[in-house]
Amino acid sequence: MDATTSARLKDLFATKLNAAMRLYLETCARCGVCVEACHVYASMPQARYTAVGRAEVVRKVFKKYFSLEGKIAPWLGEVVTIDDAAVDAFSEAAWSCTGCRRCMTFCPFGIDTQMIMSIAKLLLIGADREPKLLTMLADMSIAKAENVEETRPGFVQAVNDLSPEIRALWPWPQEGPVVTVGAEGKDVLYVALAGKHSIIPAAAIMNAAGERWTLSLFEAVNFAAFLGDPTKMQVIAARIHDEAVRLRVKEVAIVECGTAFRIMKYMTGVHPFRVVAFVELIDRYLKEGRIRLDPTRLKGTVTYHDPCQIARNGGVIEEPRNVIRHLTSDFVELRPSRAENWCCGGGGGLVALGEQEFRMKSARVKAEQMKASGAAVITTACENCHSQLTDLNAHYNLGMRVEFLSRLVADALVR
Repeated sequence: MDATTSARLKDLFATKLNAAMRLYLETCARCGVCVEACHVYASMPQARYTAVGRAEVVRKVFKKYFSLEGKIAPWLGEVVTIDDAAVDAFSEAAWSCTGCRRCMTFCPFGIDTQMIMSIAKLLLIGADREPKLLTMLADMSIAKAENVEETRPGFVQAVNDLSPEIRALWPWPQEGPVVTVGAEGKDVLYVALAGKHSIIPAAAIMNAAGERWTLSLFEAVNFAAFLGDPTKMQVIAARIHDEAVRLRVKEVAIVECGTAFRIMKYMTGVHPFRVVAFVELIDRYLKEGRIRLDPTRLKGTVTYHDPCQIARNGGVIEEPRNVIRHLTSDFVELRPSRAENWCCGGGGGLVALGEQEFRMKSARVKAEQMKASGAAVITTACENCHSQLTDLNAHYNLGMRVEFLSRLVADALVR
């Protein structure tokens, strides 16, 4: 690596050094409490897969350039210069971490490894070493917003074509479209994903509840967040914010996508509307008596996987359990669960990248947890989690059904 590139990456590193980040980089006591908190380490016990091991990759560079020790007496501690070897270490650390932040819940100082890994990802972008697939997907999301009026007619037609499948779950007695797209003056803007599986059950549920809702023109997923590009992340999130403001909705309901929910709820400033995960909306409908479910339709013991970004990092923990209690009386918890639940192993962009070998090996502890539950059905409220759990189910021959919670609800709707 030439000196100019190294200096540029050092300057990029400096842009991340707010007070919280400095605290995380300066505070670690090497106590080791976080070590066994990581699902990757629990599945493949190597020091490089510990939270502190990953953080040290970044911390050594921080010490070299931004600490007094590194400037005047680098021989007193281990420091690393930004070079090709350092970039290789950033890549291994960042892309073996799902950003689940389970380690943070065990750390006595609350050190946020996900934030530290955001430095590694940003420097990888600066070095042109980031996963190009995620860059392409993020750029496609931005381009869609710039050309949305050109794609709108085709999208509206594709949504209208889903009407028979939506009516099969909940007969729509009114005239007109079963789903409106980008309509003004509704109460709820529902932001789905690209697949119809994220629209059909949600449409049936909201129609059954008599909700005044409309479908967003944009998909919820934010690939720039996985990539670690904060500028593109805000641009992608702004599409939804601006659409919600223009449509004058009271609430934005995010599809079963943990990262999309957390970004819109907590990482994009203050909004003139509420932001909820779709499972929160379902829970509210049940509490208000706006929908009813038949608890006899779901067969077999059911367990629930808490998505990291919705539960541990988003605080949505009891709502899905309340929904499940309306679906079945045969529910068992995973152990551990809630805020201490094991990450599925597919977050942080790993599922989007398509690689499977590492995901399967690094999530062995999750597969063992699923098997130990004895459940026939595992449900969740996150797209990435659903994909990863499906892969784990097949790879480890667990013999379970993997279901979206919204689909179970839609299949159980009664008048």
